[in-house]
Amino acid sequence: MTRRPAKQVALRKQPQQARSTELVSAVLDAALQVLAQEGAQRFTTARVAERAGVSVGSLYQYFPNKAAILFRLQTDEWRRTGELLRGILQDASRTPAERLRQLVHAFVQSECEEAAMRTALHDAAPLYRDAPEAQALRETSSRTTTTFMAEALPQADAATRTLAGDLLMTTLSTVGKHFSETPRTPADIAIYADGLADMLCAYLASLRQR
Repeated sequence: MTRRPAKQVALRKQPQQARSTELVSAVLDAALQVLAQEGAQRFTTARVAERAGVSVGSLYQYFPNKAAILFRLQTDEWRRTGELLRGILQDASRTPAERLRQLVHAFVQSECEEAAMRTALHDAAPLYRDAPEAQALRETSSRTTTTFMAEALPQADAATRTLAGDLLMTTLSTVGKHFSETPRTPADIAIYADGLADMLCAYLASLRQR
């Protein structure tokens, strides 16, 4: 079966002046509103342009299609979360176990705060998930995890570290998504994150003892 080529998701050009930067910002703000109200299935460039108060032609100067807009929203979200998690995992002043516990709490909190938008963007993922830009972001996240696992499991072989990193991140994303589908109180989040952190820290501790 022939694989369909990925859509172009990069900006056609980068905004250079204040006016063009404001236009791109207005488009992205409008896109968030349209996505939240209409969902990914009814998300169109025409609706975004109308909400932003700009012409479709002006929008197309920067975004070649709706996939590019959605991908920009997704990458902005990925970068915010990625920077937060990298900052935690790379904090050498804390032990790996302390970093992992902080990571779990930050991740679960983030999942709950942005649950509605994450769901909408997840629905739109088929539009851009195979794009080279998406792959590059996944590789950056993978490198951060690999570096952390080398510190957390210094005596383990590469295969064990890779498996542990995959299990850790898959568990976080899967459990976080499931938990955030229901509105949660701060107390709920804290209790749940503590339990998840206990489980993951115990798993790494068991690997260190082998």
